[in-house]
Parts: sequence; structure tokens; C-alpha cells
Amino acid sequence: MTLRRTSRHPPPRTCPVLLAIFLLILSVQLVRAASEYDPYKVLGVSRSASQAEIKKAYKTLAKEWHPDKNKDPKAEDMFIKVSKSYEILSNEERRSNFDNYGQMDENQPFGQSQHHGFRGFRNSFYFDESFFHFPRSRDFADSKYLLHHAQFNSDVLPDSHKRPYLIKVTSEWCFACIHIEPVWKETVQELEPLGVGIGIVDLGYERRLANQLGAHRAPSIIGLVNGRVTFFHQAVVREHLRQFIEDLLPQKLVEKITDNNYLAFLDSWHVENKPSVLLFDQVPIVPLLFKLTAFAFKDYVRFGYVDQGDTHNTRLLRQFNINTYAPTMLLFKEDTEKPVDIIQARGMKRQIMDEFVSNNKFLQVPRLVNQQLFDELCPVKQFHRRRKYCVLLITGEDQAFLPGSKAFLDFASVNRKDVLRFAYVYQHQQQPLCQALLHNQAALSPQVVILERRSHGGKVMYRSVSGGWNGSEEDKYRLHEQLELLQKDPTYLSSDATLPELNNEMAPIFIIQWMNAAYDYILQIYDDLLYSNWREMMPILSLIFSALFILFGTVIIQAFSEPGESKPRKPKPKDQQQTEEDASSRASTSSRPPKKDFVEVTELTDITYISNLVKLRPGHINVVLVLTNTSKNALLRKFAKEVFSFSGTQTLHFSFLNADKHRHWMPSLLRSTSDSMQSEGHSDVDEESPDYAGHVLALNGHKKYFCLFRPVFTGDDPNDSSSETSFSFDSRRKSRSRSRSSSSSHSRSRSHSREDGVGPKRGSSRATSIEVHHKLDRLGLWMERLMEGTLPRLQVPAWPSLGETTNSSTET
Repeated sequence: MTLRRTSRHPPPRTCPVLLAIFLLILSVQLVRAASEYDPYKVLGVSRSASQAEIKKAYKTLAKEWHPDKNKDPKAEDMFIKVSKSYEILSNEERRSNFDNYGQMDENQPFGQSQHHGFRGFRNSFYFDESFFHFPRSRDFADSKYLLHHAQFNSDVLPDSHKRPYLIKVTSEWCFACIHIEPVWKETVQELEPLGVGIGIVDLGYERRLANQLGAHRAPSIIGLVNGRVTFFHQAVVREHLRQFIEDLLPQKLVEKITDNNYLAFLDSWHVENKPSVLLFDQVPIVPLLFKLTAFAFKDYVRFGYVDQGDTHNTRLLRQFNINTYAPTMLLFKEDTEKPVDIIQARGMKRQIMDEFVSNNKFLQVPRLVNQQLFDELCPVKQFHRRRKYCVLLITGEDQAFLPGSKAFLDFASVNRKDVLRFAYVYQHQQQPLCQALLHNQAALSPQVVILERRSHGGKVMYRSVSGGWNGSEEDKYRLHEQLELLQKDPTYLSSDATLPELNNEMAPIFIIQWMNAAYDYILQIYDDLLYSNWREMMPILSLIFSALFILFGTVIIQAFSEPGESKPRKPKPKDQQQTEEDASSRASTSSRPPKKDFVEVTELTDITYISNLVKLRPGHINVVLVLTNTSKNALLRKFAKEVFSFSGTQTLHFSFLNADKHRHWMPSLLRSTSDSMQSEGHSDVDEESPDYAGHVLALNGHKKYFCLFRPVFTGDDPNDSSSETSFSFDSRRKSRSRSRSSSSSHSRSRSHSREDGVGPKRGSSRATSIEVHHKLDRLGLWMERLMEGTLPRLQVPAWPSLGETTNSSTET
């Protein structure tokens, strides 16, 4: 047997080559077609035309080629071309792109062709949806749904509080938008007659509006209710879109009514101040049409739904004699046993329902609960034939006022006229309004006021019905007579007043408003996280992670750091080290730690002298440093260092007094206490220390006494300083162990030995030439004795006046 080897050659790969040639030819034709389109030629203007000329040409051509006015078959296409050309040339950026690169889409990079589909030969031939850049001529029926940024904010956003909006975000170069177009058209045809608003946003031309909505890709479908934007994330099916709109509506728009709760529902007009509408139908769920009507009139009417097939509604159907073969709507006002209006139709349409509810959206005698209701019920006079007179009953909320209110309702039911509007108001709830009409007099009995609004600023002409209102037949006759006179002579209203804006009695309290806003915000965040809308969530996530990083970073650092841990420091001189040790020891013995990292020192002036001294609160002490212009900076720095550990005490205040400005204050103060100074051995104060710079006084303004600190030279020898310190602590321990009288005597003697310079001869001989930076060396120990209450107190009969000065303040 002879084996024959055969070779199978693969068929020639002609399909990719032919496809590439076809696509290349197609792209060339598209580029040529795009290059032939010239918006300047369409509008008939030159390339140097101004914006005013372009706008004028557009208006002329738009009127000429508008399909409603021009019956030419080409009118629609020409109108679209004119609109497209104006959109390109009216925007400077798009006009510049067209002039420089011939491109009309602002999303393309400069210098690239409009029609690109080939990504490279090494990745073989392929195309995506961006390849088919066919300029689709938009359906003219969709042009009425196009939204612009200004129109959206002025019209659509406010209107979203009355009806939901379904908005499609699309683009002319979006291939995926073509797939959802049939479903979108069917949905629009179904939902628009029900009252759903429809909108279309072109991502290429309304980038600003798309950014406001948070839509960054096409196609996108958005729901808008009460100004809140919600994205549709399911498959684009008509049933899903219908359910999406239904889910956007508030949950408690329509209440399910049965035999058990219909009486409570109808009687709620007292509290809600609204008429009630009942819809009877055979379906078990509330129809979307009825929900949309309830959403449109939610501020005026309460809505209930009755399922005729439910066995729990037999008594309700029998009482109102409802026909079970067609949907029926009943509208009730104050009378809960008999409806004031009724409609019944098999094909209930939105226009019929709106007209039915709109004609009965007020009670016969509604209560004025806010300014909006007052404006609609009693509008401002515009023309003579459109006069509206408001007959207002001012009454109370107690049960005793119910008969009078019932009689006023009966009178309004009988005297219904187009020019008359009856209403009542609770005096306690609307006090400003009642005071303006009653001339600031409280109404002991109900009063009736007839008024006519003349301006939106609150000006009204009114007249009070004499005799008040008790609901008697005489009151009814008197009111009827005055209404007849008013219709014959409009000048019958002789009084005028300016009414304030009414209080909103139905407004929820602040905490409920905050909770509702927080709930909506949480739902928005959850929706963004669930569907990965990271572009909108990045700022919030960045803020959250930054806060968590700072919080946990601080906690971790504090947890792992030792209390006494500090950076290595350079060795300091021995005297400076000892001074810091003294300061730390004084800080450890102070009553409470300082709350600030600085000491606030205020200058005593004419303005601050009274409040910081004369009228100082009981128990508070002002520690005053006396200084001069030359020693101010040095003494303030030293003073702040010495008293820093005591700055956390709430009863201590720190000030300074400039002796150069007020040179007579210290001598006057010391002279007023000369007897006490002589008894304590300080009779030579003026003679020994004419310079008061460095003196510190603890002034108690309420009890009129002060404690005095005088500079004492401590010397350069650290042993002397330490000995003085040990002596002071030793003497302080002795003073604590004695009785109060001996403690005061010992502290005064110790004050002489230390502050008056009665110590070693070496210190006393140099006491008159103390350097500035040494004058407050012992101030910290003196402050400790001040806090202990062991310093001698010098009484003054009255604080001397400060004299003329300039106000200033210093923080050290």
C-alpha cells in the first residue's frame, strides 16, 4: 500500500482584507461628507461674522424653515441643519475647533479626524461603537424634550416638586443609544400622558448640565423628584422604567382605605386642613396615574384608595353607592357623610383628574396656616372685576369656640359667591396677623374681619364686623348686611393696615427636617457606593479617610509615646537649669494646669481700670506688674515666665501698669496705706525705692486690699540662691504648722527678710542696683504664698484714679 501525503492549504484570508478596504472607503466618504458641511454656508454668513450677525441670521432662517410654518418636505432637515450650525458657531470653543481643524465635536482632541476606527494593524482589524460616527439626524419630536442648563434650573427643578422627570443623557456619536431608542420612545408614549416629565440632555452640547446631574457617560437615564437626582441602573425595559418612576415617589402619598379606617381618614380635615379624595377601583394596587395625581396635589389634598374587590370594604361601597364597573372618585370637605363632587369614568385620564382636584383643592372654610395658602385663597387685587374679598374669622382653639366656628361654616356654605373667600385663623397661632387687624388688642370673643389685599407687600383694606361673632342669627344677619353693602360700595372698607407674613404652622420642626435631609443624603451615598459612582464619591471618601487617618494617627502616637519622653537637648548652664527646676516645682504645686500656652497680660488704662480693678468680681485678684518704657519688654517676658504655671487659675488676672504714663498712681496708693506700711516696717518705700519698675501688686478690688512684691537681688552664686530657696521652703513648712495668727506674723517677717532685702549684707548692699532681668527672680515663690493666702494684706480706703492713658493690650 502506498501512502500518499496530501497537504491541505487553508483558504485565502480575503474576508479581513475586503472588510478593511470597505471600512477605509467608508471612512473616506464620511470624512469627505463632513468636510462638505460648512455651518457658515448654512447660515449664509462669512467666517469673520460677529456673534450678533450669526444670531440674526439664525433667527431669520429658523422662522423660515420651522416645520410648523413651512410645509416643504425638506423643511425639517433644513431646520435641523440651521440649529446645528448655530450651536457650533455660537460657542467660541466649537467655532475655533471648526475653523482650525474642521471638527464639530468638542470632545475630540485637537487635530484628530472625526472618523477613526482603525487602532493599528498589529492588533488586527476591529471596530467598536465609536467607529460608527454616523451623524444621526435627531428625530424632530425629540427636540421639544431637549434641556438646557438655564431652562433646567429655572423650570424643571421647581417643577420636579409637582411631578417626576425621566431624563435621558445621550450623544450624537453614541452607538449604544440607538439600542435603547425604541424602548425609550415606548416609555415616553406611556408615561407622558400620565403626567411624567420627559427630558433629554445632549452630552456633547450640554456638558455643564450633564456635570450638574452627575452624568458622565452616554447613555444614562436619570430620575428627578423633589430636586433629587437618581440614576437608573437596571436593564432598559419599559416595565423597569415604569417601576423606577413609581419607586421615586414618596411612599405615603396614597393611603389604603377600608371599612375600619375611612371615618378617621375623612375626619382628619380638622388637623390636616385639607379636603380628602377617595378613588374606588377594581385593581388591588394603587394605579400609577392616581399616585402621580396625588404627588401633584400633595400640598392641598389627601388621597385614599379603596380596592372594590376587597371583602373588608363592603360597608364603604354600600354607604356611598359605588358603581363597581368603572373607577369612581369622591371628594369630601367638611361634611364627611356626603361628597361635594364625584366623577366616574372607565378611561380615567390625567387631565380629568387634575381638573377635578384643582376645582376643589380648598375646604369651604380653610384655616390660614401659611403665607402660600393666604396668597392663593385671597389673591392681591389686579382689576376691578377681579376683586376678591376675604371674610376672616379670628377665633380660638378651645372647645368653647366650636359652636361659633360651626355657625361660620354654615353661613359660608349658604353664601358662596365667586368674589367671597371664607377662612378662619387661630389667634394663638397667628398673633402678628391678629394684632395688626385688632390694633394690638386681644379678642375676648371671636371677631370677623372683611379685608381686601391691595399689594404683595402686605397692604390691605379691611373693616371689622361690629358686635363680634357668637354664631347667632343676629350675627349672621349683620354679617350678611355688611357683605351686601360691600358689593355695592367697595369703599366700604375704610381701614388700612400692613399685614406681616403668616407663620407656617405645618412646617416640620428643625430636628425632623435635619433627619429627612440626612436620610436622603445617606441614600444618595449608598446608591453611589453600590453602583460605583467613584467620580462623585472621591471628595467624600477623601474627606472621610483623612479624618480617620488623623484620628487614629493621633491615638496611636499617644498610645506608644511615654509621658516623659522628649527629644535629647543640649546641656544648659547650671543657673538656667536650676531656674527651670524651680519653675517646674512651682508648676507641680499649682492648683490646676494652665489651659493656654501663653499668658494674657492687659495694660491698665482708663478703659480697663474700672472693670479690671474697681469692679472686679468677688474672689478674683488682678496681679499687676509695674514697669517703665525702657524695662517693658524685659519685665513682661520675665513676668510671663514666672506666672505661667498659675495662668490656669480662673480667679487670677494679669495686667501691667506703665509708671511713666501714670507716675502718681503708685505713690498715691502707698500714701493711702501709710499707716499700715509703717506698722509693717515699710515707711521708707518712697525714699528707698523711687523707681517702682519690677514691683508686683496683687489687687483685690472687691475687698479693697493688695499684696506687694518688691524686687530683691538674688546674686549670681547658685549656692546663695539654693540656700534662699531651702530657707523659703523650710519657713513655709513652719508657717503651715502654726496657728493662723502666728502664721501671718511669721510670713510677714519672712517677707521682710526676703523681699525688703533684709538678708545677707552682700545682697542688701546691691539691692539698689538690681539689673532688670533679676528683679522678678523670686516672683514665683511670692505667687505661691499668694495662692496659700499667707501674704500680708494692705487695706486701702479707696482706689486712686488712674489718670489719662491710651488703650492697648498685649499677649505674651
